[in-house]
Formats: sequence, C-alpha cells, structure tokens
Amino acid sequence: MAAFGAYHGLNPGMGWLFALSRGLERRSERAIAVALIPIAAGHAASVALVAAVILALGTRVPPRDLEIASACVLLAFGAYKLRRYYRHPRWVGMQVSLLDLVWWSFLMATAHGAGLMIAPMLITISDGPRAASGPLALAVALHTASMLVVMALVSWIVYKKVGLAVLRTSWVNFDLIWAVALLIVGAVALL
Repeated sequence: MAAFGAYHGLNPGMGWLFALSRGLERRSERAIAVALIPIAAGHAASVALVAAVILALGTRVPPRDLEIASACVLLAFGAYKLRRYYRHPRWVGMQVSLLDLVWWSFLMATAHGAGLMIAPMLITISDGPRAASGPLALAVALHTASMLVVMALVSWIVYKKVGLAVLRTSWVNFDLIWAVALLIVGAVALL
C-alpha cells in the first residue's frame, strides 16, 4: 500500500505538478503544502470508494470470486491504458481553487485506476465474508500518507533545488509504466 502510494506521489499526473504550479504562482512554499492537502483528499476519496465497494461485496461474494473479478477488471483496464497511455485526461487549466483540486484529484485517481490497483490487496486484508472497515481504512490512510509525503518531497525539490527545467529534460512516462503495472498486478491477482 505504501509503495503504490509512493509511486502515485512521484507521478506528476496525480497532482504534485498542480501544487508546484500554485507555489510558483504565489512564490510560496506554503502554497505548495496547502495545495497538497486537497489533492491527497481527492485521491483518498477515490481509493476509499473502491474500498467501500470491496467492503460491501465482501459480505456477499466469496473472496476468491472477488479476487478473480478484480483481476479481470485490472487486466482489462491495464490493456485499455496501455493502448492509450499517451492520452492524459484534461478538463482544467492550471488555475484551480482548492475545492477544484479535491474534485480533480478524485477524478484523476479514478480515471487512472488508483483504487483498482490496490483492490487485490484490499480484498486480502478485508478478510472475506467478515469484512472489517478498520483494516481497509488503515490501508487507505497508509496509501494516502505515503503519496502525500512523496508529493511534498518532489514538489519541494523541484521548487527549491532543480526547477521546472528538469521536467523538460528528465520526463518519465508514468502512464506507460502504470499501464504495465496494472497488467502485472491483474495477472498476479488472477494467479
């Protein structure tokens, strides 16, 4: 959970670029920190939605059937993302309010399948028919905290040390990596 959160924190498509933009616009490190909170909240809401679905289904569907279903969804979504990894959802510019950041982050996390990626782990820790919300809430919190810490570090490093030029020279296509990761996790969950 923490590793996937850290990966999301590295991916500029999950929001640190928005936070950095707000910081640069306002010439303030504090603006970066303030922007990261709604970004993390929107991401956590997306992951929590998947956890709630798993919690609800865990009382009605056998755990193995739920694992197979989540694996098939991951494989299908991974194939879709692999085919379209170069297209990133767009609906706003870089000028957004803090409330817009929550909504944007929720939509981006959902569109990227952030909750889907951790569904197999959530199924495992939900304990099947005796699904408990405590472990799922802890998993979502750990994932989000890890993402938030990494986003804060990356934003601060780009803001204070390396500057935006690093984005032109050292760009990594996280969407392509993510599409392959979705396929791998789906295959592992299926097996």
